Amino acid sequence: VKLQAFEKFENTTDALSAVTGIVEGKMPKNLKSFLQTEIKNMDKEQLIISDPKLGSSISKKLGIKVVSDSTVQDLYRGIREQFESLVTGLSQSDLSAMSLGLSHSLSRYKLKFSPDKVDTMIVQAIALLDDLDKELNTYAMRCKEWYGWHFPEMNKIIVDNLAFAKVVKAIGYRTNAHETDLSSILPEELETEVKEAAEISMGTEISEEDLLNIFGLCEQVINITEYRNQLYEYLKNRMNAIAPNLTALVGELVGARLISHAGSLMHLSKQPASTIQILGAEKALFRALKTKHNTPKYGLIYHASLVGQAGPKHKAKVARLLAAKAALALRMDALGESESNEVGVDGRTKIEARIDLLEGRVTARANKDTSVQNQSKFKLNKTQAYNDDADVAMTEAQPEVISDKKRKIEDVEDVKEEEESTSKKAKKEKKEKKDKKEKKDKKEKKEKKEKKNKD
Repeated sequence: VKLQAFEKFENTTDALSAVTGIVEGKMPKNLKSFLQTEIKNMDKEQLIISDPKLGSSISKKLGIKVVSDSTVQDLYRGIREQFESLVTGLSQSDLSAMSLGLSHSLSRYKLKFSPDKVDTMIVQAIALLDDLDKELNTYAMRCKEWYGWHFPEMNKIIVDNLAFAKVVKAIGYRTNAHETDLSSILPEELETEVKEAAEISMGTEISEEDLLNIFGLCEQVINITEYRNQLYEYLKNRMNAIAPNLTALVGELVGARLISHAGSLMHLSKQPASTIQILGAEKALFRALKTKHNTPKYGLIYHASLVGQAGPKHKAKVARLLAAKAALALRMDALGESESNEVGVDGRTKIEARIDLLEGRVTARANKDTSVQNQSKFKLNKTQAYNDDADVAMTEAQPEVISDKKRKIEDVEDVKEEEESTSKKAKKEKKEKKDKKEKKDKKEKKEKKEKKNKD
């Protein structure tokens, strides 16, 4: 086997476009020009090709006889093994690196994979964020309880966990509160309140070792809070890159939780709106189906800001509407090539208008063009003159003539009413007689007992 002709690709992009064309059964332009240049007698020559789809495309467009069978595969296997000796100036390491790079690029193309759209990072980030929130809450409560033995009044004054930890580190013992400057941590009103409370505090004294351990816990709270804020910013940026339309509709946290619950963005985009609406409320759903009660109206989507804006009566309706818009936004994010969030923003505007309409804040809004250009001109129709002949003279009111049938019905109804009243009276009299008899019998029994006791 001898090398007749060889042409290399200019860069990786050209190589990828050529290979993707071959995968789809299309002949690349550079291959067409190469064959036309190298093969002079196209009617007489035979071309051996390993890919049958590419072979049929070449034979149709160029009219060259193409051979593609099992023997061709064995021949190509031998060429691949001896490729370094056929092409001069090509080492094994360079060939492996080029093959690996092209393989990765081709795999990305087949999967339509983008390195920026990695929803696995979102799943891990939201799980870590939830864990950090739980841990931070535990540490902060422990810190407040521990330092509360020394300065209990500060728990009610400072509510924020981060501010509390920073104030504890700055003050130390409560006796140092009056001399410590807390203006960088607290507003002026809270600072004066803390200093006044420190002077009249009812807390116990603690040792220096206790205070050092409390400082260590406060340091943990501060570090975790800072890392939590950093992680939230990362999640926010990642959500805006991967699912901008979903983020515009439901927010970063709710969107990330929906993706995490579904497993991936692609899997979530395949779900209908009814599933997205109750995603996260599976236990309640199956319990309701088992007990034949009402099914839940919302799951994770309940925590979206748009559902929170609606009143209690309209939350279910807004959740259903939001789930429908979220389903469209998800398909746009997962399968669309555009990186804009126009679909999400437009959906959010429509839902907000719908909420206003339900709450009665706006009389008529949304999807109505009220511009001056599109308003129709007001036309004044001709008024008709008053017609005197249309007047009708009023006659004296005639007494209503009651038919025999109507009179009979009224008589029957009167009889029924009389019968009902008499039966009610009879029942009442019967009950009164019975009550009197029972009272009389009780009285007689009581008298007999009293006589026996006397005897």
